[in-house]
Amino acid sequence: MSLTERGIVSGVELSISCIDCVQRSTPECGDCLVSFVLGDEPEELTLSPQLAGVAGLLSSQGMIPQLRFQRAHAKG
Repeated sequence: MSLTERGIVSGVELSISCIDCVQRSTPECGDCLVSFVLGDEPEELTLSPQLAGVAGLLSSQGMIPQLRFQRAHAKG
């Protein structure tokens, strides 16, 4: 397992819930890996370890957008 320069961990399943992201419905959302894969108004993206590794490689080479997910901090 390793972290690519674009922030995607390879060797593990990648599961992103856009509902939990502070970038949702912002300009950054439109330039995110999840929006690139799913289109406008994405909800959730799950990638196998192999596909997460490929996404990390392509993103690190500037071929696809980077993952811009930022989890909203829970209040309390």
